[in-house]
Amino acid sequence: MEKKPYYISTAIAYTSAKPHIGNTYEIVLADAIARYKRMTGYEVYFQTGTDEHGQKIQEKAEAAGITPQQYVDNVAGQIKSIWDLMNTTYDRFVRTTDPMHVEKVQKIFKKLYDQGDIYKGSYKGKYCTPCESFWTESQLVDGKCPDCGRPVADAEEEAYFFRMSKYADRLMAHIESHPDFIQPESRKNEMVNNFLKPGLQDLCVSRTSFSWGVPVTFDDKHVVYVWLDALTNYITFCGYDPDGSHDEHYKKFWPADVHLIGKDIIRFHTIYWPIFLMALGEELPKQVFGHPWLLVGDGKMSKSAGNVIYADDLVKHFGVDAVRYYVLHEIPFANDGVLTYEMMMERINAELANVLGNLVNRTIAMDHKYFAGKIMEPCEAEPVDEELKAMALALPARVEAKMNGLHVADAIDEIFALLRRSNKYIDETMPWALAKEESKQARLGTVLYNLLESIRFAATMLKPYLPETAEKIFRQLGVEDTGIDSLASFGGMPVGGSVGQAEILFGRIDIAKKLEEIVGTEEKPAKSDKKQEKAAKKEEKKAKKVEVPEGCITIDEFAKVEMTVCKVLACENVPKSEKLLKFQLNDGTETTRQILSGIAKHYRAEELVGKTLVACTNLPPRKMMGQESNGMILSAVRELADGGEELHLVMLDDAVPAGAKLC
Repeated sequence: MEKKPYYISTAIAYTSAKPHIGNTYEIVLADAIARYKRMTGYEVYFQTGTDEHGQKIQEKAEAAGITPQQYVDNVAGQIKSIWDLMNTTYDRFVRTTDPMHVEKVQKIFKKLYDQGDIYKGSYKGKYCTPCESFWTESQLVDGKCPDCGRPVADAEEEAYFFRMSKYADRLMAHIESHPDFIQPESRKNEMVNNFLKPGLQDLCVSRTSFSWGVPVTFDDKHVVYVWLDALTNYITFCGYDPDGSHDEHYKKFWPADVHLIGKDIIRFHTIYWPIFLMALGEELPKQVFGHPWLLVGDGKMSKSAGNVIYADDLVKHFGVDAVRYYVLHEIPFANDGVLTYEMMMERINAELANVLGNLVNRTIAMDHKYFAGKIMEPCEAEPVDEELKAMALALPARVEAKMNGLHVADAIDEIFALLRRSNKYIDETMPWALAKEESKQARLGTVLYNLLESIRFAATMLKPYLPETAEKIFRQLGVEDTGIDSLASFGGMPVGGSVGQAEILFGRIDIAKKLEEIVGTEEKPAKSDKKQEKAAKKEEKKAKKVEVPEGCITIDEFAKVEMTVCKVLACENVPKSEKLLKFQLNDGTETTRQILSGIAKHYRAEELVGKTLVACTNLPPRKMMGQESNGMILSAVRELADGGEELHLVMLDDAVPAGAKLC
């Protein structure tokens, strides 16, 4: 049966500088989607590449004393090497300096001019060179570019313009009749309310103040403005022919299923690009997804801010799959994600080393220890097995539901829910205890078989996200990857076969030591004067007598309560307790905080992982069921009419960073 085509593209990376990890996130996200679609039976065309024209590049090349072509050749090489380093499986890496693309752009420009959609005029206004964008005075924010916040310069020159207003109503109708065309919903509302409803201005589509661009064939003073040049890459390299003789590749794959882009260029892809396509008489892409940003600490990555982190540096310290996991899992569907070295190491320790790596390692090790590595027949089932089996069998459909909506982080959560359930299954069945009794050997073999099979399910579903790790797991299981179709039934591990050797997938990281290795020790500024000043003010407040009504507290007493934003790294039920859940939390420090909370009747442990909660973090530690709890998680309780209680944890927006204080 012929496979259904699926075309996914990233925005083409601008060749002004080496891409940082925030830029790299997009190609990894696209790769995960492309790999998943291939795994589920699609014929995928995955296109990425580089945008190589414009004033900014010409200026950078001049400053470097080389030609613009030499400059972009160097940066395009860097970009491609990082995309390859991240193990991305693009089908075509395109460059807008490709002669084929240049010729097609020239024909497109002439075609639009001949049919009256492009006309000659002059421009006077404000121009942002880094963004390659024109603005009116009223569009500026504090006199600066509304997109990047940088200064703008006065610009006045002869230019060609595209009649955007001619197609505005048609585009609005398309957006209204195709509710999934712009995603997430917040991006759609922004485009409709901020740009379409106020009315579109005609768009400048040529420049005369620089020469590094696609020349306009019938007016040699002009080069094609970068956005008309760059956006058309999605069709020119796919096989579009401006003369109408499109090749079979274009006929198969266009319209694209999804353009994956950063939220900062959503306007160009959901307003300008669809209108260009309408003018050309071509179908619009099925969906444009404007993904959020990956922030460093509390700000957007930029060289001027001095907070840039590069993918190759992260890979050097943590490995490709650890970096892939972090960027795919830690950026929510519609909110910005946050990256710090500390957060990354905490997630590696809690999720990759503990939940995934430890499960695989100890399961394989137990099979070697108890059965010399032989895969035993599952012949003695017990009721506790059924939940694990049911969760494994439901996994492909649960991941598919998330991936269909591009909720990649949530799809990964589904896989890790099975891994956590498998770890819990070990605690429930206690293989080490079964091994001590001769009569329990059949049961022990069944338990280990169920664990191996659950790991096989997880490894299969992990392939789009952690491809190298999935391969390593299959080697340890001693089986070949038989694809997603093999997950239709629970029982794919070959009885009588042998598992491979146990190996560490992700080692635990000594965070303090690793930080010193990465950034070195920095001299801290003296704080003695501030401390003394604070202490003096405190004593001054103490000296004042305050009349406090009964039942009230003073502001000083309230200030003693430390309420900290925490990210849930891991959560599990406490053995032998019906009430307690054990949380491992990122509280913004270098160490993980453990808190026990009696909310097991109100929440399932696996559904809380990744959530942003609030905890009181300056309570003295106390023992609960023999385990230490260092704080209290905040919740709200409502009394019900039947005398029961309804509990809700205090949850915050994922964009609030761990370690932030409530005040």
